[in-house]
Amino acid sequence: MSTADKNRLGKIGIWSMELRFGARAEALEATAELDELGFGAIWVPGGIGGDILGDLAQLRDAAKNTTLCSGILNIWKHTPQEVGSWWRTQSPAQQSRTLLGLGVSHGPIIGENYGKPLTVMRNFLDGLAAEGVPSSALCLAALRPKMLELSRDRTLGAHPYLVTPEHTAMARQVLGPAALLAPEQGVILDTNPQTARAAARTVIGHYGRLPNYVNSWLALGFTQAEIDSAADRLVDALFAWGSPAQIAARVQAHLAAGADHVCVQLITGAERPTVSAVRPGWRTLAAALL
Repeated sequence: MSTADKNRLGKIGIWSMELRFGARAEALEATAELDELGFGAIWVPGGIGGDILGDLAQLRDAAKNTTLCSGILNIWKHTPQEVGSWWRTQSPAQQSRTLLGLGVSHGPIIGENYGKPLTVMRNFLDGLAAEGVPSSALCLAALRPKMLELSRDRTLGAHPYLVTPEHTAMARQVLGPAALLAPEQGVILDTNPQTARAAARTVIGHYGRLPNYVNSWLALGFTQAEIDSAADRLVDALFAWGSPAQIAARVQAHLAAGADHVCVQLITGAERPTVSAVRPGWRTLAAALL
């Protein structure tokens, strides 16, 4: 992969479920603003399926420069043929601002049909190659070494989610110097430890029931008891909370550990945060990070 393929994301991006699931007109307007603020990439989730490709295209076309990325496209809910057919409808300029992050989801979500993640992902990548989707347009939601190796060998690189700078250092060692490493970092603009950690626990409460994340955190040295209770040590390691300067320091820690790009997800603790609720925080983050 070329350095230009990685550099199109810039150093800092935004990860947002609000842009995908919020009011569309407001989401498009906010996407244009994030582009103007200078964020290099915008990541939106696709784990539950739906028209992630169409949503990506709409958001991408609302911006002039920013790359739109899926974080992630759930390979159990789409086929390589579907992705390939969509890819071929995009112009070269549109393709150059699209990165398809792929993920294997989780056994408890997919159910009894859930297969061996590495085998299923390899087969999906084979299908995309047959459809003419270039590896430089793909990355993988990789946490553990074997999936990281696959992301290095078959795609632009890796997009780990809910990880620490220590994980970033490990991932860089596995990936080598050339592959993309673009971790997500949850951030909370709140200097009060009680309310900031409470907001973080609304996220851990969901992901802490999924084996892929639990195994990743155990490998980082956290105990099952800390995961079950969403202990302060786990919360503080996974989420950057506090002042803009404190959040900037965490982002810098990922970059120093080997990340090429860090996408920050603003956590509010609301069950259904809206675009309007997070836009002021995005402006604050732009001032601190860009």
